[in-house]
Amino acid sequence: MLFEPRSGRLAAWGNALLAGLVSPDEAVTSIVGEDSVHRVLGLPGEAGPVGLTLALGRMRALGVTGLRVALPAPGHPLGLSGPPEFNARALEAEEAVVCTGAALGLVPEVEEVGPAGDLHVSVTWHCLPVREAPPADVPSLGEAERELAEALREATVLLTQLDVAGSGPVAEAALSAYRARAEAGREVLAPGYPPRAVRVLSLAQRVDLLVSLAYENGPGGAVAASEMAARTEALRPVERVARRALVAAYNAAVEERERDR
Repeated sequence: MLFEPRSGRLAAWGNALLAGLVSPDEAVTSIVGEDSVHRVLGLPGEAGPVGLTLALGRMRALGVTGLRVALPAPGHPLGLSGPPEFNARALEAEEAVVCTGAALGLVPEVEEVGPAGDLHVSVTWHCLPVREAPPADVPSLGEAERELAEALREATVLLTQLDVAGSGPVAEAALSAYRARAEAGREVLAPGYPPRAVRVLSLAQRVDLLVSLAYENGPGGAVAASEMAARTEALRPVERVARRALVAAYNAAVEERERDR
């Protein structure tokens, strides 16, 4: 699972732009992040790929009022509503953005070019029709926060049992990076999100990090196939909770706006 999915950045800053809380330049810069360029392909009314600034403006003109995140996994179409073609593309990418106000969705295709250490990453968002229906299995912020508290305890116990917690330089580096980001007070969501969404997102990212460490590290750095299978089975419910919480947090601005109508 992605620690900070591109669909999350697009939805968060796209929502802030649609709400008039940030400028187009600020939104696009935050969405692109460390990538080289983002383009949108297949947008109605456009013959070829267009830049994000034009695409976001065009989406507003098409009636888009908000952006939701989907983070599907095999057997878990989290945040999706169909049709099958869009779901399949989103499942392959493990993420997508679904528009509200217009039956459109965006799935990223990531291309890396260049030698190791000097990669240039370009992202093409494929715009496809979606079914206008409630997204699958997305919890409320309150439900997600309660689930996360339990998942964090479970993840910590599992890491200890697997002799992963704090073990080795990779684990230490990952935990140090997480702490540095948290202490820096970075803006984990765009303007317009409720404080609870920021809290849920930060906790979900922490659980996600712990799950990633459990997958990647084991006693002595060596993991037998049987150990990996048992680890995957044990961590799957925790990972599912973290993904549900990420989606709830990124979608909170749209959900709150719709409740206020």
